[in-house]
Amino acid sequence: MRYTVVVNARAGTVLQAGTAAFAARLQAAFAARGAQAEVRLVPPRDVAGALALAVADGDAVPVVAGGDGTINGVLPVLIRAGRPVGILPLGTVNVLGRDLGLYGPLERQVAALCDGEPVAMDVGRVNDRLFHSLSGLGFFSLMARERESARRRIPFSRGAAFALAAARSILFTRSIAVEIGVGGNNLVVEADAVLITVNRFDGAEWRREALDGGVFEVHVLNAGGLYSRSKAALSVVSGGWRASGNLASFRGDAVVLQRRDKRRGHVTFDGEVERKAGPLSYSLLPRAFRVIAARATKP
Repeated sequence: MRYTVVVNARAGTVLQAGTAAFAARLQAAFAARGAQAEVRLVPPRDVAGALALAVADGDAVPVVAGGDGTINGVLPVLIRAGRPVGILPLGTVNVLGRDLGLYGPLERQVAALCDGEPVAMDVGRVNDRLFHSLSGLGFFSLMARERESARRRIPFSRGAAFALAAARSILFTRSIAVEIGVGGNNLVVEADAVLITVNRFDGAEWRREALDGGVFEVHVLNAGGLYSRSKAALSVVSGGWRASGNLASFRGDAVVLQRRDKRRGHVTFDGEVERKAGPLSYSLLPRAFRVIAARATKP
């Protein structure tokens, strides 16, 4: 089996190891599974184009390696691919990678990828913006911004950077008033955070039972200041966040969010942050692409 692996050369794992050492380690990991891998290390702006070329090569399995933000940036390529694409998660959080059963040391990820099977995934769309797992306002958008800042300050310790970002986000989040339309319900909330997920996540590991369930979940963290945010953070770590009294959840196949102050606000899409104004209209693209996963497939 041959693989073409397009790697975000600015991913933290690559920077820690050095490009030459990382490429050699990656090729050795595939060779240990009896496979050949051509490794293409490219800057972030070129990942989508390089992946499109890899997809066009019918003699090798295309793979993209990077964090959740990198995968977000190549979603149009994945949707147009017409065949399964592999993912190797190299980011800090790696929500999608862990959800696909791809986690741990690089060698373990490669082994899981080589033994994996294609699964179909829903994709979320916010107006004209795509996301594969999570979109959020308030605490979640601040967390994404603080994480990028912390990574610049502490470039070679992803764990320390993440802890610093989480602490600063808990301290400095300010509540927002949001109008929410979901599942036939319309409500106005004062919230520290609003999180929209593509399908239903659960547990401390944040895994989805179904990647193609055709539903959004909206989670609203009630505005309660530092105490409620700290309790919510602890409940996420322990896996008991669904039972948290500070969290309300709703389901629907379409969602509309509108800040009451009508201002442009920060919105996160799989860890990438943009400023958006006006109503945010969320819709689903069912079974939009296929990805190779190390998780049980439907019969």
